[in-house]
Amino acid sequence: MASAADGDVGTVVELVRVLRSGFEELSLNKLATSLGASEQALRLIISIFLGYPIALFYRRYLFYKDSYLIHLFHTFTGLSIAYFNFGNQLYHSVLCVMLQFLILRLMGRTITAVLTTFCFQMVYLLAGYYYTATGNYDIKWTMPHCVLTLKLIGLTIDYFDGGKDQNSLSSEQQKYAIRGVPSLLEVAGFSYFYGAFLVGPQFSMNHYMKLVQGQLTDMPGKTPNSIIPALKRLSLGLVYLVGYTLLSPHITEDYLLTDDYENRPFWFRCMYMLIWGKFVLYKYVTCWLVTEGVCILTGLGFNGFDENRKAKWDACANMKVWLFETTPRFTGTISSFNINTNAWVARYFFKRLKFLGNKELSQGLSLLFLALWHGLHSGYLICFQMEFLIVIVERQAARLIRESPTLSNLASTTALQPFFYLVQQTIHWLFMGYSMTAFCLFTWDKWLKVYKSIYFLGHTFFLSLLVILPYLHKAMVPRKEKLKKME
Repeated sequence: MASAADGDVGTVVELVRVLRSGFEELSLNKLATSLGASEQALRLIISIFLGYPIALFYRRYLFYKDSYLIHLFHTFTGLSIAYFNFGNQLYHSVLCVMLQFLILRLMGRTITAVLTTFCFQMVYLLAGYYYTATGNYDIKWTMPHCVLTLKLIGLTIDYFDGGKDQNSLSSEQQKYAIRGVPSLLEVAGFSYFYGAFLVGPQFSMNHYMKLVQGQLTDMPGKTPNSIIPALKRLSLGLVYLVGYTLLSPHITEDYLLTDDYENRPFWFRCMYMLIWGKFVLYKYVTCWLVTEGVCILTGLGFNGFDENRKAKWDACANMKVWLFETTPRFTGTISSFNINTNAWVARYFFKRLKFLGNKELSQGLSLLFLALWHGLHSGYLICFQMEFLIVIVERQAARLIRESPTLSNLASTTALQPFFYLVQQTIHWLFMGYSMTAFCLFTWDKWLKVYKSIYFLGHTFFLSLLVILPYLHKAMVPRKEKLKKME
């Protein structure tokens, strides 16, 4: 009997050992290694996809429940996701949310509150970048915190606008202005909403409150009919995820720094940069499409109806995929990529600089703000400096083609349009890759090495065009066309 019992115990112990060993094999770290990714990246992906079961739970049990329950649910789930990804470092976001609430309550609807918020939130974010910076892209608490920073600044500006005379506001400002006084629970739910806490998108407090109040549905009184639109965005995101997963081991920014790359022919270096520049954006496209699907599923993506009374689900769209894949222009890519962040900068920064009386200066300052918001590495400044330069040159070139009869007729020749499109796309993605090189390599020693290897082609090309295009415009645009424009 004793020996039999001992044998049973031994069997159980062995079974426990085997099971424990199996669970260890399934640890996130080992799973990430087997997939060729970091553990933090795997946690991020899991967290983004977790939004779908959470959203389904919300639709089933909370959609028309009391507001405080919904705020608590969003706060709890968002904090849980933050803890899963960053552990105790979630205190950074908690501290900023709490202090932001105190700023709103103690300073009220004043310009002092706006300036205090902007300075505090940006300095806190930049300090986070400074103390956690490495020479590589790391997924750490500053990643969702940059999203939160814009949310809290926008919240304060909307609260400030809510105290103004409505007639003094633009129609856009009237739409976002907060008339009531947000509670701490409302600010927390808005800040930690699980569908946007990690990677965005940006949305206003007013839009969030419509979700909580059950207004964001195409079928009043029922949960939104948004499962199919959400699954479409999820499916598209999965396509990009598979593409990125398959290509990422073979097309990396690290190769740009190798001697092998530097010793390749010039045409190869350019083509590799072109392909890499297109492909490297797929990881952002994946995250935004998947999170957009979560927002659509909850109803947050509801954007009213079109002229045919068909529901629109693009309120939280951060990507226009067709435009992104087909546009031959840099401005087209900018319009299709990270849409809600660009809209935020336009609404709360660019348009508020109207008093400067100079559109280019306002645009330059907006891009400088975006560069600092991304981080303190010099590569961000170089990337957005290139964007500023490229957009100016592209506008000048488009104006020249539009106003020059010769070039306009040539551009409208049907037989030549495929050729022009191919040339435009080649230039477009080559110099998009050129700009992204600095963005992804961060530090000056890395991006400078790569730029030297291709003889600063992007800066040389666009600075030359910036000088030459005004003279070409003078030579190729007839005087009568200029006079007509002046009239």
